Amino acid sequence: MSAQPPFEVQGAAASFRPRLTDPVESCQVATATAPAPQPATARPQSDTAWLGWLPPLFAVCLLEAAVRLGWVPRHLLPAPSDLIQTLRELGWELIAQHVLASTSRVLAGFGIGASLALLLGAAVGLSRKAEHLLDPSFQALRAIPSLAWVPLLLLWLGIDEAPKITLIAIGAFFPVYLGTSSGLRDVDRKLVEVARMARLSSVALARRVLLPAAMPALMTGLRQGLSLAWMFMVAAELIAATKGLGYLLTDGRETGRADLVLSAIVLLAVLGKLSDSLMQAWAARWLAWRDTFNGQS
Repeated sequence: MSAQPPFEVQGAAASFRPRLTDPVESCQVATATAPAPQPATARPQSDTAWLGWLPPLFAVCLLEAAVRLGWVPRHLLPAPSDLIQTLRELGWELIAQHVLASTSRVLAGFGIGASLALLLGAAVGLSRKAEHLLDPSFQALRAIPSLAWVPLLLLWLGIDEAPKITLIAIGAFFPVYLGTSSGLRDVDRKLVEVARMARLSSVALARRVLLPAAMPALMTGLRQGLSLAWMFMVAAELIAATKGLGYLLTDGRETGRADLVLSAIVLLAVLGKLSDSLMQAWAARWLAWRDTFNGQS
């Protein structure tokens, strides 16, 4: 009596009867027919990064032409050449003092706010009790506008550097807190179960599983926190500041100089972009191990 095949297809495909009685033969056939895995290759660098210069260059040329042709009043919207002249009149030494004052405040406030956010975000992300205890209050505080903190900080801390740095720290805290807590909470549960089956210690679990899995969300939170630190810096320098880019904005508004206001805005945009590019490069270095979709060329 001949051996029966493991299964048969009835009906119109009844003639299809695969012979898979030998597991070794089946494995050899599958190995022979399966496509060979392609070796990993280095990710090609994008050759379209220069496109990012086109929108600002187009805006500068269009604004310069609109002002010189009389389409836009010069006293309301100065031409880019007028802004360069304004910066020259201020003097590079004075500009450097304003930039240094604002940058030091941003670095101090961001450092304090991000450090606290990393600690509390890790506690909330790792502990359900800490989440129930702390997260509702943080979500309520996150909805308070930046300018609403100014009078209270003036009453509590006076008009020195303390209220300015505190306000910047508040702005940087919440994005980093959200990125850290959500990144840890969204780690794939199967990864944690495999680590526990391998009997990893708590420290090894955090270092080898939780932290790498949460790193993308954490880096996104740090970038957003740094951006908000620059935004809150402008509000912070409204608190009786005598130096800084926020002070230049206030001075230009009080004297009716749109060129001074726009010059300060341009400096803020340049500094914000530079700091974000540094943070992005740092994040790319830490996340170089990922093999992700980077978009189509």
